[in-house]
Amino acid sequence: MRLYLINLARRPDRLAAMLRQAVPLGLRLERVEAVDAAREDASAVDRWFEPISAKGGGPLGEIPRGDKACLLSHRRAWELFAASGDGHAVFLEDDVRLSASARALLTSDDWIPADVAVVKLEHYGPPGQAVLLTQLRAIGEDFRMGRMLSRHTGAAAYILSRDAARMLLDETRFDLPVDHLLFNPNNSKLFARLGPWQLVPAIARQEDGAKSDIEGTRAGLRAFGWTYVKRELVRFGYDLKLLPRQIVAWLGGARFVRIKSTG
Repeated sequence: MRLYLINLARRPDRLAAMLRQAVPLGLRLERVEAVDAAREDASAVDRWFEPISAKGGGPLGEIPRGDKACLLSHRRAWELFAASGDGHAVFLEDDVRLSASARALLTSDDWIPADVAVVKLEHYGPPGQAVLLTQLRAIGEDFRMGRMLSRHTGAAAYILSRDAARMLLDETRFDLPVDHLLFNPNNSKLFARLGPWQLVPAIARQEDGAKSDIEGTRAGLRAFGWTYVKRELVRFGYDLKLLPRQIVAWLGGARFVRIKSTG
């Protein structure tokens, strides 16, 4: 199974850090040059996204320029995977930290069930982060996986099947950042079709304290004001809209599971 590493040309330090992790684990990384928000032509980036005048740019409002470039970077990796003929592939961002147990799951796709198209390998958010999961099943002796029914964003480490990659590549216009597109049932039109699963415990986590290269492009949109308040109210509204279905799923056996990461 190939491992595609998304990395900016101006961040060789992050590439070196990832190689220091991968080599001892026996993992081979294939570098994918990330789209650089600071250097890419604005029109080349914006043509892939809903204009601000239409629905405010998407369900969560305007998408920051850095997040747009991030999604297109992932899309480059999806294209390489689709052209490879492989059945599954791993996609990594260059600020992720892999656990020692990652090797057991990233060297082969034999453990991935035929009905699973997307596997989130990452723990994102606070230490007590819990996700509503259904259809929990054992993966060997040390892991479980369950189909996601609640939001768990972050796209630093995940697996796609060939069919899932093709589905994503069929999209010609995006209205969400890549992590919400893949892992947010509240407002992703593709979530139900992708049917992502969460690995428990996670084998990856973005480096604590690491400052994202795209953070600067978010500053204006995250400054406290009416735009910020409106966006947070919209997000809360999406959470409430999904709540009845989540309650039904919980009554039917789904459970909130803490997504801690392995050491």
